[in-house]
Amino acid sequence: MRLRIDLAYDGGDFHGWAVQPGLRTVQAELAAALATALRIPPDDPAERVEVVVAGRTDAGVHARGQVCHVDVDDARMARSAADGPARLVRRLNGLLPPDVRVRTVAEAAPGFDARYSALWRRYAYRVSDRPTTSDPLRRGWVLSWPRELDTELMHQTAQTLVGRHDFASFCKRRVGATTIRTLLDLDVTRDAEGLLEVGVRADAFCHSMVRSLVGCLIAVGEGRQVASWATGQLATRRRDPALTVARARGLTLEEVAYPADADLAQRASVTRATRQEHEATGERVEP
Repeated sequence: MRLRIDLAYDGGDFHGWAVQPGLRTVQAELAAALATALRIPPDDPAERVEVVVAGRTDAGVHARGQVCHVDVDDARMARSAADGPARLVRRLNGLLPPDVRVRTVAEAAPGFDARYSALWRRYAYRVSDRPTTSDPLRRGWVLSWPRELDTELMHQTAQTLVGRHDFASFCKRRVGATTIRTLLDLDVTRDAEGLLEVGVRADAFCHSMVRSLVGCLIAVGEGRQVASWATGQLATRRRDPALTVARARGLTLEEVAYPADADLAQRASVTRATRQEHEATGERVEP
């Protein structure tokens, strides 16, 4: 049985999503809780819990709408959660630390893959750049900035980055991984209170891409760089030391979208094939 798990977490005390020896990570906490809840022996490699996630968040990044899947032996699932996935939610939240909460667990539709079936991921980065929005109670998930930023200029600049490009300048490269992504939306707005929010949506993101985009927009918004500097960065396809990666605390994964159940398997197949083709050919895309 494949289970879909929707969860949220405060990333402030985690070294990111992915398991790292000797470090506290969300994946490790969830896998340990699943193993306990499903009564999987820790020394049985044949039944090791493998959690596949929609988006691997970096250290300090939060999530409100994270999605993952795990494959569980049907018989073990029946013995461990007699009332089905609903009971498993209660058991997991009783085992997990308070900075991780499972929201729902359900049997996944045929063909569902948390990573490859996803249509897009949506993040929000929040900045307090006015004294009226300063609130120490939310310092763990909002970046405090000492100077007011030009929201309209940042938004106009952001629109020049939307589309399908090679975002190598905005990513920390991984060996063999493509940096080609389709940026669907990049908007800079303020809420009713005046808190600045950078909303970004894409088919997928490479390492540190969102925080690099935010760092670029902040540099423009406070006048350290001109608007055309952003597209110049995109064209170079090389990391510029002047492009600062924004701190993790302001970033939250808000939502992951999937197609209708009937289209899940096809979407996963297309995504895998596209990603493998890019990585095999080293395809470049003109900005």
